[in-house]
Amino acid sequence: MKPSFLFLLVTSAVAATSAVGCAGSLAAPFEQMKAQPITVYRLQNFEPPAPAAAAPGLPPSPIPLPPQIQQWLGAGAGLLPPGLLPPGLLPGGAPAPNAQAQVPRFHNFRILQTQAITDSAQRQEVLDIFGRSGNFEARGSNCMYAEFGFAIGGGAGGSPPADVLVSLSCERTQMFNYNWPHGNKAGFGSDTAKRIVAVVQRTFGGG
Repeated sequence: MKPSFLFLLVTSAVAATSAVGCAGSLAAPFEQMKAQPITVYRLQNFEPPAPAAAAPGLPPSPIPLPPQIQQWLGAGAGLLPPGLLPPGLLPGGAPAPNAQAQVPRFHNFRILQTQAITDSAQRQEVLDIFGRSGNFEARGSNCMYAEFGFAIGGGAGGSPPADVLVSLSCERTQMFNYNWPHGNKAGFGSDTAKRIVAVVQRTFGGG
């Protein structure tokens, strides 16, 4: 075997090994949280303020939904089944609750339902979604009407959890307690949205 050909083989093998290693690692802090618990929250993405007093004999004027949520609903609401949509978004459904201070919240969003992920494959899927830069993209909007929240890790005497808000209507994430590892790539497209929807459907049983 010629030395130059042998060198090429060795170089290719090293490069392939490095690529596999990079593909297998997640961005911090998710790489260090593979054995940590994960809790998913269903959230009320929009709480209308208390309606202003109407003129005598007239019903109060309805509070319109934000345009981002209206557009999301018009596009199919991210394939979420009606049972997983926050109340107040569909005509004829349960009205959205008015904003109140004394209710459980996850980073200022009212908690509708909470469920721990116990399936190891689903836990790995959550980490794989948030831990890889390729799942996210830079977007100009700073809109945040979160339908879901994820608390990854945390516990008695341990490090704080990596809390992530997910807004399907805004196609955007927001992280708390740690720096978002993907820089300005906090938005996501349809492929990532579908993966998130699949996780929450399996977690909450489709509503």
